[in-house]
Amino acid sequence: MATEQPDNKAYSVVLNDEEQYSIWPAAKLLPGGWRPEGVAGSKEECLAHIEKVWTDMRPLSLRRKMEEVQA
Repeated sequence: MATEQPDNKAYSVVLNDEEQYSIWPAAKLLPGGWRPEGVAGSKEECLAHIEKVWTDMRPLSLRRKMEEVQA
């Protein structure tokens, strides 16, 4: 029976143009369309931060469209 190894890598919280969050290994170059959000740490720390700040999971373009309809 294999045991899962702990993930000791450093991660960064990243954000795309639609204000969607993800984590990315800190040692790797970011893919196009993503930028650092400013928080880095363990995988658990980064995921906890995302859970705290990403309260509306709708893409930015959808939120804007819905605001136009309501106005």
